[in-house]
Amino acid sequence: MESVLVIDPDEGAHADLKAILAFIDCTDVALITQDAWSPERYSADKTGVVIVAASVGEKLPELLQSLKKWGEAVPVFLLIDSHDSLKVSSELAGSILGQIKYPVKYRDLTAAIQQAQVFRESHNKRQGAHSPELFRSLVGNSRGIRQVRKQIEQVADSDATVLILGESGTGKEVVARNVHYHSERRGKPFVPINCGAIPSELLESELFGHEKGAFTGAISARQGRFELAEGGTLFLDEIGDMSVQMQVKLLRVLQERTFERVGSNKTIESNVRIVAATHRNLEEAITDGKFREDLFYRLNVFPIDMPPLRERMEDIPLLVNELVKRLEHEKRGSVRLTQAAVVALCQYHWPGNVRELANMIERLVIMHPYGVVDVHDLPQKFQVDNGADTSALTAAIQKNAIYDDSAPDMGSIDLLDTPRLPQDGIDLKEHLSNLECNLIKQALDDADGVVAHAANRLRLRRTTLVEKLRKYGLQRSDDAT
Repeated sequence: MESVLVIDPDEGAHADLKAILAFIDCTDVALITQDAWSPERYSADKTGVVIVAASVGEKLPELLQSLKKWGEAVPVFLLIDSHDSLKVSSELAGSILGQIKYPVKYRDLTAAIQQAQVFRESHNKRQGAHSPELFRSLVGNSRGIRQVRKQIEQVADSDATVLILGESGTGKEVVARNVHYHSERRGKPFVPINCGAIPSELLESELFGHEKGAFTGAISARQGRFELAEGGTLFLDEIGDMSVQMQVKLLRVLQERTFERVGSNKTIESNVRIVAATHRNLEEAITDGKFREDLFYRLNVFPIDMPPLRERMEDIPLLVNELVKRLEHEKRGSVRLTQAAVVALCQYHWPGNVRELANMIERLVIMHPYGVVDVHDLPQKFQVDNGADTSALTAAIQKNAIYDDSAPDMGSIDLLDTPRLPQDGIDLKEHLSNLECNLIKQALDDADGVVAHAANRLRLRRTTLVEKLRKYGLQRSDDAT
């Protein structure tokens, strides 16, 4: 990785910090005093992380401000003595990514380096071109989503009325926006209205507009959603919650393509494409007398069923990546999920569908800013092992190529344990050596750097592990805990 810059008034005070950094492959480490720090001497582009000792004292705020101006994308950590009760002011907290306690522990330092890596990657992605509109192409490779994409492609260029069916939170408005975006009406307005969120006595005015004095409070004339959407698409969300009286008036507009504002007898022609959506079963509502059958057939020209998230679990890794990208683009932070965490998400039933997943990812970004989230970091409801065999799920994910090639190794969501042979072959000896070395590092990480405990994790004798540490040039860390 890039170089690590340590700013400390005592150059020899933290030799063990440099040793642990070297152990985790951070060999390019510069240890300087605050007086030796100068923005001109160091490159922000080549610096992966800066560690500043709190013992700098009164010069700390000035130093942190200087570092922020020098490299906004360079993560800065504050090194504090674990025995001191240092309270970081809000001003200082805004200039650092996190804190590292001294004496430094292997696990804490590797977590900080991972945080720094995620921070740099998310900042670099924000610099690149990325569409700010979420899910324009409907993320997913499951059969259900492929079918939805195909239906959108078939109906987009026509003016047929579309009825989108699906549970709350599945992304029905996303489908509606895609229908509009891929149609010839793309350059005209897309106007959404939630028919269930507006009282029935106000919905007529919202849809058709009103004239001045049409009712108490109408102090001026106002356009309705039909006029605002002229030439474009009107999205009637939760159409199943519309009152029967309003259903009659809407049916007339759909039949005649004309309407009048409330309080006016002037007929206005309407050139609007209607896309409606509901989470209700309209056929049952017809039987119960809550929805008009003639309106249903007017709306149900081209139905699209949006599958619930529990029926497209193989899409979850891509959805997670896309949701994280959106938060990065909005400069609201970032996070990475381990393979085990993603598998745990795939085993949950998601009653709130994609909306629930989006809320959970946003919560993880707040709780673990620029961190790597494992299973134990997830809310308790995701940590329940239901004993299900996940091999079929992981195989389906691999088959559909649901992983992000640009993600770092620590955040990879390639869930299949069996590696695939690259097309151009592989140096097997080198590959196995790298694999063994990485597993040893993971075992040491889990054991807080204690060789004896790591040997137990690997089911090796301690002396055998010591020999392997010498073989790979890894330092023993029995005392670096």
